[in-house]
Amino acid sequence: MLSYIIVVIVLFLIPGPAVLLTISQTAQGGRKSGIITGIGIAVGDLIHTIAAVLGLSAILMTSALAFEIVKYLGAAYLIFLGIKSLLEKAKKQEQPAQKKNNTATSFRQALLIELLNPKTALFFLAFLPQFVHNNGTPVVIQLLILGLTFVLMSILYTTLLAFLTSTIGKRLFANKNSRLARWQGKVVGSIYIGLGVKLVLENQK
Repeated sequence: MLSYIIVVIVLFLIPGPAVLLTISQTAQGGRKSGIITGIGIAVGDLIHTIAAVLGLSAILMTSALAFEIVKYLGAAYLIFLGIKSLLEKAKKQEQPAQKKNNTATSFRQALLIELLNPKTALFFLAFLPQFVHNNGTPVVIQLLILGLTFVLMSILYTTLLAFLTSTIGKRLFANKNSRLARWQGKVVGSIYIGLGVKLVLENQK
């Protein structure tokens, strides 16, 4: 378990879609939005874990059609969110506070993005079994424990990211007329579109 935790921490330190999503949502909607985004990502990972345990993720590994369908649905959703952010006008200083309360949207978006990433499903299918041992504990139980550990660590990590991003963001966007504030939506939109394009270019293997 200690080896597993160390490997997961190293994986977290490598910037990926979860990191970019948490940072962009925090910058756009505030600390609470970032934390909820992280929880949405973690719930998506938990569902992927359960799917891997049940063998459902194997379908994505063996079926090119299923992989492509999920991949393009995920990419389309990301690009849609990106275009939506790009088209939004710069918000006034008081408006981000209103967006902070829209936690349901942050959770839903993060959950869908994570679920519609076939690479995440394949990651859990390939990664978790490497830490299963023949110690008398049923394999299913071991996989679930490993998956839950990953999910809890993910929530802690994204929560930390949300706190750091919101603290830095308050200084950067303190002035509502700040050039950074005016470009905030464009930066967030570009991140979403970039993630969508990256997902389109992903291969099954």
